[in-house]
Amino acid sequence: MAAPLGTVLIIDDDPDVQEVLKDRLESLGYRPVPALTASQGLELLDEASPQMVFLDIELPDMNGLEALKAIKKKQNDVGVVIITAYGTIERAVQAMKDGAYDFVAKPLKPSYIALVVERAMERERLKREVAILSREAGERYHLVVSKSSKMNRAVESAKMAATTKSTVLLLGESGTGKELFARAIHNWSERKSGPFIAVNCVGLSKELFESELFGHEKGAFTGAHQLKKGKMELAHGGTVFLDEIGDVSTEIQTKLLRFLQEREFERVGSTKPIQVDVRIIAATNRNLEELVKQGRFRDDLYYRLNVIPIALPALRERKEDIPALVHYFLQRFSKETKKNFTEVTPEAMEKLLSYDWPGNVRELANVIERAIVLGHGPQITLQDLSPAIVSKGPDALVDGLPYREALDACRQQIIAKALSQTKGNRAAAAKLLGIERRHLLRLMKCFGMQ
Repeated sequence: MAAPLGTVLIIDDDPDVQEVLKDRLESLGYRPVPALTASQGLELLDEASPQMVFLDIELPDMNGLEALKAIKKKQNDVGVVIITAYGTIERAVQAMKDGAYDFVAKPLKPSYIALVVERAMERERLKREVAILSREAGERYHLVVSKSSKMNRAVESAKMAATTKSTVLLLGESGTGKELFARAIHNWSERKSGPFIAVNCVGLSKELFESELFGHEKGAFTGAHQLKKGKMELAHGGTVFLDEIGDVSTEIQTKLLRFLQEREFERVGSTKPIQVDVRIIAATNRNLEELVKQGRFRDDLYYRLNVIPIALPALRERKEDIPALVHYFLQRFSKETKKNFTEVTPEAMEKLLSYDWPGNVRELANVIERAIVLGHGPQITLQDLSPAIVSKGPDALVDGLPYREALDACRQQIIAKALSQTKGNRAAAAKLLGIERRHLLRLMKCFGMQ
């Protein structure tokens, strides 16, 4: 037998109503829990932990409105649907003002019950998802809190930028938290109630870029079977985050420049201009000034983007933050994997502090996650860390690593150093190492490097 989709508490002293709701709920896949009085229902509320409550407006021991207030006091997030009879509609309306989700009138119609349950459960699911996302966002935003003066300067700049409508350009190596900063700026701004839409610019062709960002009309091209609104239109009143802006083609740069100048665009297949109110935050790990000198990035677009530049320091430049970050990831991944990891041994922490972190905070997160997934706990030890962390060079053997692991550690360190020197540019790193880019990507995948 499949597990029930959820639990529904039915508080009603009418056996016929109980029977109709029980049959309908069971046919929909839910577990009904009956209660004949408000007192009994309040007792079952904690025990059954229902996602939804059907509550009669007339109960033998308590007024329905009083029962609703008592339910909301105990479990404010549970969805309550009032069961009402002819002559009590006004009280049902009052119940909705007091926090009820909906009401159903007697005699109950099974088809309408199904519709109400579906809507109420979907509403509660969305509320839970929003709560979870908000909690996760709150937890992750503390990652921008730092002991590092460089990071704190970046945070202060971001907070000041959030109070304006100006375009922000986030600069930093891969894994330094540019999207995290972009989301933080959005949430610190007056636009926080509006949408935040992230667009990864890597590999976007001109056609795909136009369709994704600006949308298209029905029949604009083969396969355009219906009108599609683009990201800019959907983000009206909010923020658009253009990640990896340094990798866009010249044609796309021209389209972006026009949008930044006019704050308007046309959907593909249309000549009607659409104006939107969006805040642009762009990010790159490339040196845009150098790309401008090489003629690979438009100088006018660069100046439009570079209104408020914020440089995010690499993790190796703020190693004083590593213990706090390790503690955060330790708690996060222990919870996700349901493993009991509580601390990192001093020897393991020493290795984490001495490593240069070419992949920055993202690499640190991956290292801690790997250690927790493959380890046994309750501590992360040297044996739980990857060879690249344990050994920083050819002296790997002194740390007791077997030959093959020591060799792999050296190879990882060489690749990491090349990526660090080329600021994460894999094509340039491959050229520096004298190998094909595809070979480098295979090695990185083999070693689990980001």
